[in-house]
Amino acid sequence: MASEQLFDLSDGHRAIQKVARDVAAAVEPFAAEADESPGIHEPTAAVLRESGLARQVVPAAYGGESETLDPLALAVVREALMYSSAHLDSLFGMQGVGSYSLSMGGSEELKAAWLPKVAALEAIAGLALTEPDVGSDLRAITTTIERRGGDLVVRGRKSFITNGGAAAFYCVLGKEDDGYSMVLVPASSAGLTAERGADIIAPHILGELTFDDVVVPEANRLGAPGKAFSLMLQTLAVFRVTVAGSGVGLGQAAVDEATTHATTRTQFGRPLLELGAVGQNLASSWADVESARAMTYRAASLARTDPLSHLDHSSIAKVVATEAAGRAADRAVQSMGRFGLVRGSKIERLYRNARPLRVYEGATEVLLDSLARRLGKEAAKKQAGKQVS
Repeated sequence: MASEQLFDLSDGHRAIQKVARDVAAAVEPFAAEADESPGIHEPTAAVLRESGLARQVVPAAYGGESETLDPLALAVVREALMYSSAHLDSLFGMQGVGSYSLSMGGSEELKAAWLPKVAALEAIAGLALTEPDVGSDLRAITTTIERRGGDLVVRGRKSFITNGGAAAFYCVLGKEDDGYSMVLVPASSAGLTAERGADIIAPHILGELTFDDVVVPEANRLGAPGKAFSLMLQTLAVFRVTVAGSGVGLGQAAVDEATTHATTRTQFGRPLLELGAVGQNLASSWADVESARAMTYRAASLARTDPLSHLDHSSIAKVVATEAAGRAADRAVQSMGRFGLVRGSKIERLYRNARPLRVYEGATEVLLDSLARRLGKEAAKKQAGKQVS
């Protein structure tokens, strides 16, 4: 992997990076098998569990690494893990995405019961937001949360849920009266059923969840009643930029794979790399990946101090890095010619794994629309200021 020249990581971040790279290297021999697994690939989970990296996604008071989660550390880890395996990256990333609402909005008793298990990778976490007819527009959800005495009753369906069927608990978003609330639902709860989800082009643990009058204690509530959107936004603010880290890792892997091919295969009496179009394509991908890395590291460092205030930067990094990964994978296939089209090859796996990055945790088009609205608001403020002066 290329050295980081445009953003200097601290010694602490480099130490975390080394651990993550060692984990990725240990998983590499069976990464293809792991990435095809419809459930938890235990050899991969065992390597990640032994490394202790999952402690990065939980506060120190509950078995984690630091008092405040560090998005830069998470992005660096995901970059290293995605370089080897999408399954490995997802196992790590979802421990944070699936448990962050609990970390921020759960009671002390609830956090003490679950977060140490998340940190030790003894409990797989899940976040249940999307529904069969609801994707990006989460305000249109139909799942309901109703208070009944000292309990909460959850009704509805959740769709395309990462770790669905594999998680030990789900942080569930639902409508409550005129607002939106979240509740922690253990996977063992009566009335909760999980079915295997759709098979997508890049295999992924996906489940369809049905909540049929699922009853949990009021103590399982996450955050204030009707105020769950703030919890969801905090989750996005911290973890969206880590998806950019995944994009950087995949893009770097594609560049490295294609460069190895282009420097060892000869055509027309010289290495492929010396044929103008091939070399230029790989150089363009290198430029894309290095630019994305610098943007990702910078955005992640900003997110540590005030995630919500820097959500725009995280969104920009996510767009830049995941689009760069897609271009790098596509150019790699083109540079490798027929060898890039072979099923079961690493580049084929990278090509497929690159595509979902541009969709989940904010599709490119949704993020660009949001950024465009922000530009409009800033322009209006400047215009108003000129009129006042």
